[in-house]
Amino acid sequence: MRDKQDVNEYIVLLDEKPVSLCKSESHDTLEVSLLKYIYSHPSLPQIRGNPSALLAFIDEFAAKQAFFISLGPDKAKKLSTLFADEKPKVVVELGTYVGYSAIMFADAMRQAAGGSSTGLRLWSLEADPLIASIAMNFIELAGLSDIAKVVVGPADESLKRLNAEGKLPSVDLMFIDHIKDLYVPDLELSERLGFLHPGSLILADNVVHPGAPAYREFVRGSSKYESWGMKCLLFPEDIVDEIEISRVK
Repeated sequence: MRDKQDVNEYIVLLDEKPVSLCKSESHDTLEVSLLKYIYSHPSLPQIRGNPSALLAFIDEFAAKQAFFISLGPDKAKKLSTLFADEKPKVVVELGTYVGYSAIMFADAMRQAAGGSSTGLRLWSLEADPLIASIAMNFIELAGLSDIAKVVVGPADESLKRLNAEGKLPSVDLMFIDHIKDLYVPDLELSERLGFLHPGSLILADNVVHPGAPAYREFVRGSSKYESWGMKCLLFPEDIVDEIEISRVK
């Protein structure tokens, strides 16, 4: 999408085929407002191809809007350090939302690979096609569409499809940040599909706030994983949260 085009019309890529989705002007959501905010920003030329700048402006928007969900700078900084240490080449994200974490992850993957995108892939799974289209837009704006791909549909169906198509033989890192009640079922599905290998990392967001006690009990009670919590802050309220980190033994 170019800045002069109507930002209420989006293109969702599903099986490489464009599907046009239109959003009524009279029912703007926070996500649509964010899209308009970015594309009307006077710094748009400097945002193009600059992931960190785009994330900073999303943070700027989130700080001014109640109830807007964003990974935020504290979690982003800690996860970027983890990516630099682990250097994952294949990442799966359950829950794209507007693409903040997908952009941060893809950028961190590229930096860890010395600036090359060769052999890197991030699959980001999002159930809502409108939200997914906004995320795709931001990923392209950040210059990361060669690494990050958004798959539209429920996470379990998308995982099965990627497996059936041979696009996801194994996963170095999985980031779980969708519906809390699906954390355990979708991890169990990933186990059955054979995505995970010794050394794979599974990161689960928001295990303290709003909380995912069943997931934490599951991974900490399993002999398959070594698990621990990483303290971090929710943005913009600075509420203490944790990301549960589990490594496949």
